[in-house]
Amino acid sequence: MTSDFRGASTDAVAALGEELVGALTSGTDATTVADDLFGVAQTLRGEGALRRFATDAAVPTEAKTGLVGEVLGGKVSETGLALVRSAVGRRWTRTRDLADALEHLSVVATVRSALSDAGRLADELFAVAQTVKENPALRDAFSDPARSVADKSRLVDDLLAGKVLPATLTLVKQSLHGTYRTVGVALNEYRSVAAEVHGQGVATIRVAAPLSESDLGRLGEALSRQYGRPVHLDQVVDPAVIGGIRVEIGDDVIDGTVSSRLDDAQRSLAG
Repeated sequence: MTSDFRGASTDAVAALGEELVGALTSGTDATTVADDLFGVAQTLRGEGALRRFATDAAVPTEAKTGLVGEVLGGKVSETGLALVRSAVGRRWTRTRDLADALEHLSVVATVRSALSDAGRLADELFAVAQTVKENPALRDAFSDPARSVADKSRLVDDLLAGKVLPATLTLVKQSLHGTYRTVGVALNEYRSVAAEVHGQGVATIRVAAPLSESDLGRLGEALSRQYGRPVHLDQVVDPAVIGGIRVEIGDDVIDGTVSSRLDDAQRSLAG
């Protein structure tokens, strides 16, 4: 989602991110703020008139912040309210960007609530995304428009409650609200945010057989040198690659698999 912001919205998100970090550093409860911001984002998406009013550059900032205070006062924390007031006082390139920004901030706050377990959080989000991808029944249950979000959330509780970090559970439930095209896309975005919050890149590696810890360590060091920052690795064992390794990091793909070389050879013969 963060890559979708353009122009004024990019600047607004960056400034709000700094405000959020400042509030959390001062001791504000990250989980409470995350819940507040996500709830407001959902409200804005459901209330078109409110969303348009809150992002209308022609409306005085005082009027927008005043309405926010009336609508949200007593319903969210002081920090959550302050962040939303700051958000509606900024310029947005598109009307939808305000709600998307508040959801992004809620993800950042949730990630920060995990503290030193950030690496585990990223791993758990990746594992859940892979489970959904590989389980058609589960994927269909999460994408079924006839099932309510509350019903899907109960399914998540049945599957994950007590087995993953609270932050993981929160973000998996958040992925059910349809902001992204699929639950898997949402979880991968959240995983990227989890890495970004802690100054890391995130890479998915595909291999025919699991790499040893030493091989993973060497690969991580090489990618970190290449990209100029630590890189968090998630490993997918896929027999279809036959041999070699495929690395996906951001928009970059480094494909050194046997299956890729065979495909190249077949195309050459066919040509």
